[in-house]
Amino acid sequence: MRSTLFSMLASLNPRSLAPRQTQQTPDLTALLKSNSNLSEFATLLTSYGDIYANLSFQQDITILAPSNAAFQKIPYSSLGAAFEANNSDIVRSVLQYHVLEGIHAAGSFNGSFTFIPTWLNNQTYTNTTGGQVVAAVQQAGNVNVFVTGLGSRSTLTTPDLAFTGGLVQVVDTFLVPPVDYIQTVPQFNLTALGGATTNASLNRYLDTTPDITIFAPNNNAFQELGSTLSTMSASDLMSLLDYHVVNGSNFVGYSANLPNGTILQSLQGGNLSISFADNSIFVNSARVIQEDLLIANGVLHVIDNVLDYNATGVKPNPVIPTQVAIVPGSSLSGNVVPYTSDLPSTLTSFATTSPTGAAASSSFGVSDIGNSAAASSTISGAAASTTDGGASTTSKKKSAGDKIESQGSLLGGAIGIVIWAIGFL
Repeated sequence: MRSTLFSMLASLNPRSLAPRQTQQTPDLTALLKSNSNLSEFATLLTSYGDIYANLSFQQDITILAPSNAAFQKIPYSSLGAAFEANNSDIVRSVLQYHVLEGIHAAGSFNGSFTFIPTWLNNQTYTNTTGGQVVAAVQQAGNVNVFVTGLGSRSTLTTPDLAFTGGLVQVVDTFLVPPVDYIQTVPQFNLTALGGATTNASLNRYLDTTPDITIFAPNNNAFQELGSTLSTMSASDLMSLLDYHVVNGSNFVGYSANLPNGTILQSLQGGNLSISFADNSIFVNSARVIQEDLLIANGVLHVIDNVLDYNATGVKPNPVIPTQVAIVPGSSLSGNVVPYTSDLPSTLTSFATTSPTGAAASSSFGVSDIGNSAAASSTISGAAASTTDGGASTTSKKKSAGDKIESQGSLLGGAIGIVIWAIGFL
């Protein structure tokens, strides 16, 4: 019996007697080290050690990590000037914008936009409650895309790399933090609206008020009413424009927050009605033709009509592609687009050169990003209280908290380097 037992034990593979090993989830340092496609991101991240150290101890976050190929696009993108100048404040804000609150696996996205808060909450660069958002959507072929400032797009290329703090999603292009209202409108050919709000001294209000939603008539809508708008008094113009703005007070009207039947109160005081028909969103009788353009302090939706607070009961006609003008008027001679000449001449030029020599489709006004933090906490009530005639392009004054963050970054950088070094031991 004893010999038989020894014989059976001898026949066993010694490895089968060892404890079963389980594959451990790597920490962030190990994950970056094991993915050569993220080597440039790892280098950049560790150079901002305060952010890296913080990431290393977090739980339930998602990092949108630009691939090495994404870094090759920087000189031809809107971020090129900031990276070339080593503008640490802006680069830090860009890195913070790539960190999402919560775990967001590739399979969690669908054909409807999801708006995910990020770590970017410094009021020098954003003024939305809970942090600036990234818009995520799944397109045909299960391709996940992240849409950010000025309509820039980043595609998910390598999904769901798990680390101890959450997930890393590799993207092919850097995300661009949204910029001010007045820097955004020219990029989408909304020059008439930008000129009109300049004429009405609304730009500072629209650039600095937190959690704002703007329904922006396109140039064609303004052009059709040229005869009326050209003779409109300043107070009437202000009331008309105010009717297109919603100051949400901790509410931003992203499309996901506007279900059918939503009623919003405008800055003018009248109500705006949201409805759905023929696979389109309508505000009163105007069709939303481009939704969810992120700005530093909220969101902008492009509409095909100028809204009239005296005609709130007019219903849309979903059958026709462009809604009939509600405000009475006609085009000016020569089809002049009103107010375009009033657009501030000091706006940053956003045209950059792509590798093929073509003009880039979007850009990032590095000298004008964000908005005034000081004004955001004091401006309230009607837009008539503002006096600014255009957008300010001067640098924003930092708060005391920003100075503390800057001073702390030196210590954080040292800690981050130590953490990185330990990970390689």
